[in-house]
Amino acid sequence: MKLSRTLRVFFAILFLTVVAAIIALPRELPISLDLAGRTLSFVVRRPVLNLNLLGTQIYRDFELKQGLDIQGGMQVVLAADMRSIEAADRDSALQSAKDVIQRRVDMFGVSEPVIQTSKVGDQDRIIVELAGVSDSAQALQLIGTTALLDFRLQSSSPSAEATQSAVAFLTQFEETGLTGKELKRSTVQYDPTTGEPVVAMEFNQEGTEKFAEITKNHRGEILAIFLDGFPVSLPMIGDPIIDGKAVISGTFTLDQAKQLNIQLNAGALPVPIDVIEQRTIGASLGQDAVQKSVQAGLIGLGCVIVFMVLYYGWKGVLSSISLVIYALFTIAIYKLIGVTLTLPGIAGLLLTIGMAVDSNILIFERMKEELRVGQSFDRAMELGFGRAWDSIKDANVATIFTALVLINPLDFPFLNTSGLVRGFGVTLFIGVVISLFTGLVVTRTLMRLFLKEEVRNERV
Repeated sequence: MKLSRTLRVFFAILFLTVVAAIIALPRELPISLDLAGRTLSFVVRRPVLNLNLLGTQIYRDFELKQGLDIQGGMQVVLAADMRSIEAADRDSALQSAKDVIQRRVDMFGVSEPVIQTSKVGDQDRIIVELAGVSDSAQALQLIGTTALLDFRLQSSSPSAEATQSAVAFLTQFEETGLTGKELKRSTVQYDPTTGEPVVAMEFNQEGTEKFAEITKNHRGEILAIFLDGFPVSLPMIGDPIIDGKAVISGTFTLDQAKQLNIQLNAGALPVPIDVIEQRTIGASLGQDAVQKSVQAGLIGLGCVIVFMVLYYGWKGVLSSISLVIYALFTIAIYKLIGVTLTLPGIAGLLLTIGMAVDSNILIFERMKEELRVGQSFDRAMELGFGRAWDSIKDANVATIFTALVLINPLDFPFLNTSGLVRGFGVTLFIGVVISLFTGLVVTRTLMRLFLKEEVRNERV
């Protein structure tokens, strides 16, 4: 038997709700049941995604990512001293400094760091948020130093151990005295013969002389480029270069060439970094705030459900079911796309819970008007959904634009750059989009299927 369109939509919603509920579950959910005086306790564990797809291992644990203000950690505001950098190179220098800090943080092992640049007046800043960091002194020392770039020659006869051990591999390179101080800048260009991207380097007068001497005496050898003590490129010397202009070529993609260019400029345009603000946040403060926020959210959700049921009857019941589905979808999407949840983000989530029923209230009130002029229930329901759409659309589009301004996805310097405010904007944006779906699609489908005849004949 062919299912009606409404039933097909309902089963699709049911399937998505079950999947969202599984994803939204905490990692372990303890349950206790009192059966005939005996207590039965067990733990429900959320399944993880662990599969091999076409040779690629995919693993997702579906845990909520917690921001700095929830799990604790440190926030550091760094000021970049641009006095020795030419005005035309300052944007590139700031991006290079940010990239170096990102690389150091990755090596430090911080999960989900937030690193962004901002401009306050005429001062360039880098804001670093390291959630879950316990050794703040080590982290501060790691990110608060200027990048060091130097060129090293590979030993002519590396030992067997040096080819097998990562640590020993680094020791087989000898310093040449050529450093980032002698490198004017690097740029991404295209090979005129092959059209492939290459990285061009230009040295100052002192660097030109050193580079010419190295390339004349060590043809065919590897001249490694080290940044902060680790190699970023291992080019081989070809013909001697005496004009101070070298090209690193290879099978680069454009992104790889751009990345190497940023790393070279990080040492070629060394930006002194000063720590102007450091803030350490304890995890206990964040967890206490989360617990209170969750309690407030549950109370608010309960109040909304009670109001909808008392005022709108069975339609309020179905609207409340949509609200629960909305909550499951929202948490599942947070986990799927990796939203970092912050306290302002939780505030955005709680705000959208109330907003999620706004569309239903507009629709139900519009239905009342249609019933008063003598429309049948089915006709009034369809007209209510259709004619309330303009108001719903205008209100939600305005909120979506507000959320995008808060998120600032294009990093406009004249808009917000705070990670906490962006977290609020992200949760607000996601909440509005999902509430449109649950308010218009889910509630409408449930009303079409489950409102009984005696309820349909009610005068609202």
